[in-house]
Amino acid sequence: MRRSFAALLIAAGISASTAFAQTYDISWHTIAGGGGTSSGGSYSVTGTIGQPAAGNLSGGSYSLTGGFWGIISAVQVVGSPLLSIGTSTVANHVVISWSSASTGFVLQQNASLATTNWVNVNTTSFPIVATNGLNTVTFPVGGNEYFRLVSP
Repeated sequence: MRRSFAALLIAAGISASTAFAQTYDISWHTIAGGGGTSSGGSYSVTGTIGQPAAGNLSGGSYSLTGGFWGIISAVQVVGSPLLSIGTSTVANHVVISWSSASTGFVLQQNASLATTNWVNVNTTSFPIVATNGLNTVTFPVGGNEYFRLVSP
């Protein structure tokens, strides 16, 4: 009876140790403090992802591309209309928008809030399109970019 019970425990232990085997491997990784949670499907990673040391990790239908992402932000100016930033149907682009009822304002951009180097957006390269009561401008994503509306 003891031998049967011991054999059963050993068999259960071997079976349990192989039943949970995974085919995923992160043999090299960096997880730093801060950041948030990135998830998709039944997987998630919590921490700062996108460190330049991470490089590109992929396997199966999943991938993680390292690098620091830029910030695209609206800077609200007192007395100016609300400026919004949203996703675009064009890959790697964002849409900047504000009410088309607001006239007499100029869209400006700056790569750093630490400077006062605001420049008017080149409307030849990035035309303002009036759609559904909004003025919209589509910009490519890349690096830090801040936008504001000012009355000249």
